[in-house]
Amino acid sequence: MGRLKTDLTVISPGRINIIGEHTDYNDGYVLPGAIDKTITFKLGKNDTEKCCRIYSKGFGDILEFDLDSITKKPKGWENYVLGVLHEILQRTHKLKGFDCTIESHLPVGSGVSSSAALECGLAIGLNALFDLGLTKWEIIALSQTAEHEFVGTKCGIMDQFASVMGKKDHVMFLDCMTLDFEYIPMDIEPYRILLLNTNVAHNLASSAYNIRRSQCEKGLAILRKNFGEDITYRHITSTLLDQCKEELGETIFNRCSYVIEENLRVFEAVKALKEKNLTKFGQLLYQTHEGLRHKYQVSCPELDFLVDFAKDKTDVLGARMMGGGFGGCTLNIIHKEAIDDFIKKASSVYHERFSNTLTFFQTVPSQGTTISRENVH
Repeated sequence: MGRLKTDLTVISPGRINIIGEHTDYNDGYVLPGAIDKTITFKLGKNDTEKCCRIYSKGFGDILEFDLDSITKKPKGWENYVLGVLHEILQRTHKLKGFDCTIESHLPVGSGVSSSAALECGLAIGLNALFDLGLTKWEIIALSQTAEHEFVGTKCGIMDQFASVMGKKDHVMFLDCMTLDFEYIPMDIEPYRILLLNTNVAHNLASSAYNIRRSQCEKGLAILRKNFGEDITYRHITSTLLDQCKEELGETIFNRCSYVIEENLRVFEAVKALKEKNLTKFGQLLYQTHEGLRHKYQVSCPELDFLVDFAKDKTDVLGARMMGGGFGGCTLNIIHKEAIDDFIKKASSVYHERFSNTLTFFQTVPSQGTTISRENVH
């Protein structure tokens, strides 16, 4: 393989979601932030009309194709890339041949949305490289559509939004229906954000995610039949939901109940952060985990074990599973002086219980996707 040309460098972050899990595709509220773990893209024009070469350092693969012959692959990282290019080509004819090298510093499968970082970083880089004129919101939307159509995960808008719009030391209170948002300072000193990675693969996450989404859609259809076609979960109280309990059935009732309660928790969490009521903030995280564990049923024994382990530690204000579920990380709000001892003990008991190695990393809310034109070769 010859040297790939570089005209610009893009740094695209993963994201954490503090609270508001599985609410984004239900027109609800979320509280994500970009993080200081990123994917680096080095992009350059290669002076061809349509020949593209994309090299993944992590996978050691090179993807070569022409812009007029983009088709889905059976599976793999390539579909995130091809999906983005397919969507860009629906919107502009200015794209031409390019080279791209991708190097990820994001832990795959840990629930920090390496997929959105990949999609948005590539789209923003190509937008700058070819002066495509796409807005940030257009890039967010086309990246989400790419994941729907080429990957098959019917994700909400949150992951792509957070990767593009992140702000250092802030999280974002986003209304996923109106797309209105507010930056909220993440001032939790002397506490830190610690992620514990179960290293359990999300084998069920994509299919189960789509099933949960379908169940919520069925539930909303029943609620609209009873209470009006314009309602969303934000308009439904627990009292109204109870009136449809028999018609919904136990499983869909529980899914709906979780979404309604989680939307309210997001508002409470924003209030707690603004008032620096960190004890309340931590309690809300535990409540979210219980909802995901019992009502939404997307947790797993390893995640539950780690959250339960954190509960009786006075230095941990709150913990919950984060992401799609069935593996990935727990998010912990922990005193900075207690981190080393907590990790040591958690790693020991986790290995003893599951014969699996726990990994971990601290993170902070960080800047969204950025571009550098420093001609790195």
